[in-house]
Amino acid sequence: MEPNKFKFNIVTKKDKKYIYDIIRKKYILLTEEEKVRQITINYLISELEIPISHISSEKGFLIDTGLKKRFDVIVHDRHGKIAILIECKSSKIKINSKVIDQILIYNQKLNSKYLMVTNGTHTIALDCHNKDIKQIKSLPKYSEL
Repeated sequence: MEPNKFKFNIVTKKDKKYIYDIIRKKYILLTEEEKVRQITINYLISELEIPISHISSEKGFLIDTGLKKRFDVIVHDRHGKIAILIECKSSKIKINSKVIDQILIYNQKLNSKYLMVTNGTHTIALDCHNKDIKQIKSLPKYSEL
């Protein structure tokens, strides 16, 4: 992903900046994590050719322990199944085993084929087919899901 490649609709209200989220169709407070999420969404649409209608952002779900969690971004395949689960972190957060463990726990419930964690500068993509998890160079395009 090239963070500076994308243009965003940013407004300032009461000394705070907000960025327009084309998935949620509203302005969201511009935090470091939100910036990474919007870069990721734009990457999915422009580079992986994923239709906007197949992307969900910031929705809650329950993990097996009954705890409420929120995923950052999910991509559904043409059959409505979860194909890609993405965890976005602030650029200040290092992508390490703790972050990988977080998305793996989420995936026990969501059963995505692919996982991605990113802080905007460092990205790790994983293939989870057949429960055999392996790191891959990049996520597949929508036509290959």
